[in-house]
Amino acid sequence: MNGTISKKTKLSKRDKKASTYRRVVAGNVSGSSVVQSDEQMEAYQFRTVPGYEHTLIWVNAATPDLSKEQRFDRYPDSVVPGPGGTSLHFVTFPPAAVFSDPSFDGEAARDEALIRLRGLADHFEKEDPAMHKTNTVDYAVVYEGEIWLELDDAKTIHLKRGDVVVQNGTRHAWRN
Repeated sequence: MNGTISKKTKLSKRDKKASTYRRVVAGNVSGSSVVQSDEQMEAYQFRTVPGYEHTLIWVNAATPDLSKEQRFDRYPDSVVPGPGGTSLHFVTFPPAAVFSDPSFDGEAARDEALIRLRGLADHFEKEDPAMHKTNTVDYAVVYEGEIWLELDDAKTIHLKRGDVVVQNGTRHAWRN
């Protein structure tokens, strides 16, 4: 993990501009609700996995003290919150063909994920890097397109735009 990406990652073509999301954060100042921030957030495009984008919109590592101003001014040590914490991510998953392409470098992709998805990538299984389990309740909304949720015993559920999944600490993978 020296920050270099192998020559095999040439399949990462940047012909598509990164997605952007507007994040509006409201808070309390002297008993009144106010806009704390209003900004555009650009998705992180994985160099090693074409079409894979990740945007960490917000994270509270633990139960927030709402009597104090909530801030998210630096990338956290872990994108997986602790007990009572929350996180919100926008993720774009690439098609499965990306991973079966002969030029795909799984080791480089894992190295990049360990840096960008700290605390989550540690849970990816060696036998099947997409499979993982965290001690969190996750809410997934299919915002656009379709994807398959895989659970134990290769049980898959096809999801389309508008579908919602509540994961209660389950072992799973996302397949596209």
